[in-house]
Amino acid sequence: MSPFRASAKITENWAHFDFDVADGVATLTLNRPEKLNALTFDVYADLRDLLAELPHRDDVRVLVLTGEGRGFCSGGDVEEIIGELQKMETAELLEFTRMTGAVVKALRECPLPVIAAVNGVAAGAGSVIALASDFRLLARSAKFAFLFTKVGLAGADMGSAYLLPRLVGLGRATELLMLGDKLPAERAEAIGLASQVVDDEELPAAAAALARRLADGPALAYSTTKVLLTRELDMDLGSSIELEAITQALLMTAKDHKEFYAAWSAGRSPQWTGR
Repeated sequence: MSPFRASAKITENWAHFDFDVADGVATLTLNRPEKLNALTFDVYADLRDLLAELPHRDDVRVLVLTGEGRGFCSGGDVEEIIGELQKMETAELLEFTRMTGAVVKALRECPLPVIAAVNGVAAGAGSVIALASDFRLLARSAKFAFLFTKVGLAGADMGSAYLLPRLVGLGRATELLMLGDKLPAERAEAIGLASQVVDDEELPAAAAALARRLADGPALAYSTTKVLLTRELDMDLGSSIELEAITQALLMTAKDHKEFYAAWSAGRSPQWTGR
C-alpha cells in the first residue's frame, strides 16, 4: 500500500457491486442485471469511494468497468432514485448531484487507466461513466444514450457537456446531449466515442487483453500521461509545454526509463516495475 494514506483500512468488500483484483487488474462489475444495472444512491456512493481508494493500493494497475447481463448501465434507477428525488428539497438535491459529479471527477483524476467494457446499453449516467473512462470497448450490440433531456433535465449532467465536445466535437456533442437519441456502437466508433467495437462474445477477451497490456506496461508512464491529458484540457500551449518538460525530466530519473535503456543495450525486453 502507499505510505501516503490515512489510518483507515482499504475496503476489500463492496456491497453494491462486484469487485475483484487479479494480477494487477481490478474489475468492477455492476450487478443488477434485472434492472440493466441501474444505479442507486448506494452504488453512486460506493463508486465515488472506491475510485478514491484505488490510487492508494499497490496491487492495482488498471481498472475495468463492466456490467452483468445484457446491459452496461441504464442510468439512475427510476424507482429508487428519480422517485425519491421528487421528495427532496434543494439542498438535498444539490448534495445528490454533487455526488454523481464526484464519480466522474474521480474517474478522470484517478491516475490509473480505466477501461469501460460496454456490453449493452449505456444510458444516462451510465453513458457518462463510460465517457469518463480512458478506453471504451463496445460490444457490437451496445448503444449509448445521453437521455437526460428525455426526462426533462439538462443534457449537461455529470460533466458530459465538458467531456463530450472534447471527444467528438461540439456539433456532435450538441446533437447527442440535446436529442438524447440512441447511438449504435458502429456510429460511436465512427465519431470517436468508442475506442474499439468487437463482436459481443469477444468483448471480455478484448477487455482482458487491453487490461493485461496496461497492467504489464510502464505504469508510471501511463498514469502520468493520463494526469497530463486531464490537466492540460484547459491550459494554453505554453503552460502545457512547460508542464510536460518538467514531467518528462522527472520521468527520465525513474527506474522504468533506466530499465528501458538497460534492456535496449542488452537486446532484451524491458521488465517494467512502474517505478
